[in-house]
Amino acid sequence: MEKPEISEFDSVDPAPASETLSVPSLRSTICDEGERMFQRMRALFALRNIGGVDAIEALAAAYSSKSALLKHEVAYVMGQMQDPAAVPYLINRLEDHDEDLMVRHEAAEALGAIGDRTALATLEKFVDDPEPVVAESCEVAMDLLEYVASKSLDYEVTD
Repeated sequence: MEKPEISEFDSVDPAPASETLSVPSLRSTICDEGERMFQRMRALFALRNIGGVDAIEALAAAYSSKSALLKHEVAYVMGQMQDPAAVPYLINRLEDHDEDLMVRHEAAEALGAIGDRTALATLEKFVDDPEPVVAESCEVAMDLLEYVASKSLDYEVTD
């Protein structure tokens, strides 16, 4: 039996990344409500692997999807990418009380994984969210954010 492919992000993804390298084409696929979820997931992981601001914007466009599963995965891969360009999109998902809890929780954790301190005030605001899964995710995210931020600032000074 063949084992699933492990991505460069050290995860086993639920779908292999699309071989397409065109960000506009991948954006079209991930945002197409008529497309099979498997193909949308392939586009999502290809965009993650490509990286950069254009890929982040293409991923963020998928937040208009009707699928909470897809939006949850978008938040997850934004956290994996650790690109500060994703922070405003993730904050928007976390602040949207009409958003599915699974998406809000993953947005909070992704903000922690990115380690950008500009997200700290938002995480602090939602640490007392009436939804325990959101509140607990913000608590975890604040600790993770500080850990990630300190690791990125942890360098050795030599004389």
